[in-house]
Amino acid sequence: MDQISSIINYLFEIIRSLGYFGIMLGLMVEVIPSEIVLAYGGFLVSSGHINFFGAVVFGTIGGVLAQLFIYWIGRYGGRPVLDKYGKYILIKKSHVDHAEAWFNKYGTGVIFTARFIPVVRHAISIPAGLARMNVWRFTILTTLAIIPWSVLFIYLGMLLGDKWEQIDEVAAPYIKPILLVALALLIIYFVIKWILSKNKKGSV
Repeated sequence: MDQISSIINYLFEIIRSLGYFGIMLGLMVEVIPSEIVLAYGGFLVSSGHINFFGAVVFGTIGGVLAQLFIYWIGRYGGRPVLDKYGKYILIKKSHVDHAEAWFNKYGTGVIFTARFIPVVRHAISIPAGLARMNVWRFTILTTLAIIPWSVLFIYLGMLLGDKWEQIDEVAAPYIKPILLVALALLIIYFVIKWILSKNKKGSV
């Protein structure tokens, strides 16, 4: 455990030394959960190393690139590669199963709302790749979801300052309403999709 702790501390030191690019790379590599990287980015803002806007921009870029990487793995590697190597990018087989079920049930629009849902949040890019979803649509929806997520955790990390490691505890009250809004958007999307499909059938 001491060795793992030393490695993690070393990674945070790299992020600090690289500033904006450190946040971006930290999110792209995904060795450390994105929420923690973003919270640490907020700490760097509070300590004057970087500014809030730059942290959000590079945090968003890093988050989107990380998901595009997973998307391309799904598109060109398929389930066999993901089942075998997914653990190295913090994605379990059960996560892929849940994400695939969501994607098959709700369609491409779920790429936005699923970003706020535990378990499927990171893995939802995989079925998008498997289904060969249009990469531009995927990128736009992913970006729109990652921006508010980055803003929230960088802002909370900024408020926490050197207590940024308490991010899970502090973020919990914010996550529940975000989850409820995401579920509401998902329901609205599903209803609209159902109405459009009914109208389409009725016009045939």
